[in-house]
Amino acid sequence: MPALANYCGTGELHNAGGSICKTQLNLGKLLYTGDNAGVYYYPPNKRARISSSVLSVESETEVSEQQSIEILPDECLFEILRRLPRVKERCLSLCVSKRWLNVLTSMRLSEFSACNDVDMVLSEDDDDGSRVRCLEGKKATDMTLFGLAVGRNLCNGLVKLSITGSSMASNFGVSAVARSCTSLRALSLWNVPHVGDKGLPEVAKECHLLEKLDLSHCPSVTSKGLISVAQNCPNLTTLKLESCPRIGNEALLAIGRYCPKLESITVKDCPLVGDHGISSLISSASPVLSKVNLHGLSITDFSLAVIGHYGKSITSLMLSNLLNVTERGFWVMGNARGLHKLVSLGVTSCRGVTDLSLEALGKCCITLKQVCLRKCGFISDNGLVAFSKAMGSLETLKLEECNGIGQSGICGVLSSCGGKLKFLSLLRCTGIRDLAFKSSDLYPCNSLRSLSVQSCPGFGNGGLANLGKLCPNLQHLDLSGLYGTTDAGLLPLIENNRAGLVTVNLTSCFNLTDGVVYSLAKLQGGTLEVLNLNGCRRITDSSLSAMAENCMFLRDLDVSKCGITDSGIASLSRAEKRLNLQVLSVSGCSEVSNKSLVSLKKLGRTLLGLNIRGCDSITNETVQRLVESLWRCDILS
Repeated sequence: MPALANYCGTGELHNAGGSICKTQLNLGKLLYTGDNAGVYYYPPNKRARISSSVLSVESETEVSEQQSIEILPDECLFEILRRLPRVKERCLSLCVSKRWLNVLTSMRLSEFSACNDVDMVLSEDDDDGSRVRCLEGKKATDMTLFGLAVGRNLCNGLVKLSITGSSMASNFGVSAVARSCTSLRALSLWNVPHVGDKGLPEVAKECHLLEKLDLSHCPSVTSKGLISVAQNCPNLTTLKLESCPRIGNEALLAIGRYCPKLESITVKDCPLVGDHGISSLISSASPVLSKVNLHGLSITDFSLAVIGHYGKSITSLMLSNLLNVTERGFWVMGNARGLHKLVSLGVTSCRGVTDLSLEALGKCCITLKQVCLRKCGFISDNGLVAFSKAMGSLETLKLEECNGIGQSGICGVLSSCGGKLKFLSLLRCTGIRDLAFKSSDLYPCNSLRSLSVQSCPGFGNGGLANLGKLCPNLQHLDLSGLYGTTDAGLLPLIENNRAGLVTVNLTSCFNLTDGVVYSLAKLQGGTLEVLNLNGCRRITDSSLSAMAENCMFLRDLDVSKCGITDSGIASLSRAEKRLNLQVLSVSGCSEVSNKSLVSLKKLGRTLLGLNIRGCDSITNETVQRLVESLWRCDILS
């Protein structure tokens, strides 16, 4: 509450009709009176034990003067306060009494007189962040919002307001901001239980320029509040609803009917939203609706059929945890042939995704380029290969916890993807096992540039050898968490690569040795920029020597928890004139000691980040000397 904090006046806050005492305001005694009152009050001080007969003439005069202004009707007080010229006077007036607070916060921007205060005028093109406010936790209170509203109502106002995790912000605070900041374009309410159908309609009534609305965990907001937004905010382009248990189908119907510019809609974990709401929204939605994200809803096959038929402008579709949708729903969505512009598809934990429905999507969504399937256990190798054959434009494929997929499915996708697949990611797919293939059965995927195989325990040397034949033009390789991989599996992939590896992540590949790192440095050192060997315990100083000799473009090196010693650091430092190393991590290397001080200082010519955390042989004194010498480098110790 910067305004109130900077301008706390000399009056005390009392109930309406109370006196104005000439003492310093104690904001610490302001108490919240609940949602019904919507204001704060100042507990009255103890009455002085002085007989009225001994009151001085001066005191009587003061009382008379105080009563003279307090007996003014609200209309007169309104006319006085609307003419206050500066933010300072506004905020001081806000602290005088409950009555003054109510009058000030009830004013609209148009009701204030014009002001020539240059310090308060903001340009419409102001991009310095002064028109954006993010309030979190205890800082997000009604008093903060009141101060914000009063302090901004002579300006062009806020453009973006975010309130997160607050039980002290209510309808009254949000309403005050809405009346004063009619230029508001983005409003985000996360876990704000006391803002509901009194505050949100006020925003809709005053902020007709609103474009983005994000409501998450707002139990007091009902369909009524959202309908008012739909009817009064025709510029709404982005709407996100998450865990709002009182928002139902009628709200989405209004959004589809009254918001012709809607581009993105997210509905997550709203139990009252069903087929009627989603189908009404999609069928009557604006022609520019391009992004749809549905999660944890009770919709059925009917909604997916409507999406497949009416979603002609949808480019991104995310479906997650739709337990009532069956295979038929996904099959109909594909065969409806309405998703002409679909580019990105993500499906998570939907039992309706099977071989049959996936193939139908592949045949009908001809523009699809990015596909992400998570926890879809009913997809097998046959369905995945049929899907990839039917699509001629697939560029990115991500599979996570799809345990029905094996190595034959992966090799089949690479061999039949049409030569456009650029990125393949496999994460925790436990069904993958090494299989032997004939060379004649494998057709290289020359377009693949990035391959990520993480935490797939069945993926071993045989699988890597197959990938080496199938992916000769890789530039980015991530094999983190493949514990069973040895030099024999990784070497063919390195030796067959023609494009030149740029980034390599081998985190926790425990069985790799210096031999494979030497080959990597020798064969791919001309292009290698990032190398992560974190947790490769058998990697020693020999690997650092090989990198120092061959990897001239290496800028990020992580050898944490490896068998690195001071000698390895010294070999890197001897090549510091050829190297351009910017980030070095030797965390957990107990053999790196104070003796590496000089070497690290040499490397500090180009270093921007150094991680020596867990290097127990480096003392605090050495760390301090490094901090003083490498002043431009961030050091973790």
